[in-house]
Amino acid sequence: MAEALVLEEKNRLSLREIALADALGPRDVRIAIHTVGVCGSDVHYYTHGKIGGFVVTEPMVLGHEAAGTITEVGAEVTHLAVGDRVCMEPGIPDMASRATKLGVYNVDPAVRFWATPPVHGCLTPSVVHPAAFTYKLPDSVSFAEGAMVEPFAIGMQAATRAGIKPGDIGFVCGAGPIGIMVALAALAGGCAKVFISDLVDEKLDVAAQYDGIEGINVTRDNPGDVLRAATDGWGAEVVFECAGAAKSIQNALEAAAPAGCVVWVGMPVDPVPIDLVLAQSKELRMETVFRYANMYDRAIALIASGKVDLKPLISETFAFRDSVAAFDRAVEARPTDVKIQIKLAEG
Repeated sequence: MAEALVLEEKNRLSLREIALADALGPRDVRIAIHTVGVCGSDVHYYTHGKIGGFVVTEPMVLGHEAAGTITEVGAEVTHLAVGDRVCMEPGIPDMASRATKLGVYNVDPAVRFWATPPVHGCLTPSVVHPAAFTYKLPDSVSFAEGAMVEPFAIGMQAATRAGIKPGDIGFVCGAGPIGIMVALAALAGGCAKVFISDLVDEKLDVAAQYDGIEGINVTRDNPGDVLRAATDGWGAEVVFECAGAAKSIQNALEAAAPAGCVVWVGMPVDPVPIDLVLAQSKELRMETVFRYANMYDRAIALIASGKVDLKPLISETFAFRDSVAAFDRAVEARPTDVKIQIKLAEG
């Protein structure tokens, strides 16, 4: 039995003991969890009890953005050792699947992802995880930053999909946590400047604290007009839609430059219309993103280099005993909040 933050059912959380599998295989490591980030998907399971076809039908431990310290290694693990500070990739594919062999393990239908029904998450003091999906943190990267690698990897996946060329102008629709991560990854990937849009000034102010990011409030300005004015009428070479709203999707297409690229990152709750003729008339290249594959090493390297600073995005850190309060804070969706974290260990 282990203490954990358990989603009992929709709208009901408890911090209690629960039976969790903890057998250490020869290629596994045991990790003492230090910090866990609260993700929008965790909150959605809390408030709605489901995401699409993934439905919470029995108690489930939440959390999938985590960092900690290795306390035990399996007999065949050679690249990690007890005492190593690490972060963990939460999706474990079938290593024999066709998707994994092709290097696109993120779309393996058999992937087991922390805190996705029926798989328990990591908001518990200790977990067992495959060493292959556990990554050592450099000394310069804190546990808090390590727990931010997971959402930043989505930004990295999006920027890579875009095929950014040095000097491109970027545009991100939606200044939520993932939108800001995408904007930072686009800058690191070579964009000269990234514009980001939202309905809320406070969110745009958080994003605009970074050099190279400029906010657009869509209640006052049309993003397409702003982008064309800033680029001599051309538009943004790379556009990232991170809001998943119908109007935002149209804004993305209108702001894109001819022969540019639009990357669909946000996931609409319901099907939305797309102005395909507009996309065709510009001969836009369109890409989609579902989580990430082979991005953790690169994300950690960028954070360690100092070229990407995620620390300003950590809005509040709660103690493990206050985990329910942390989730209730996340449900509030304060406009200045980006990432709420829960700290399970000292140091």
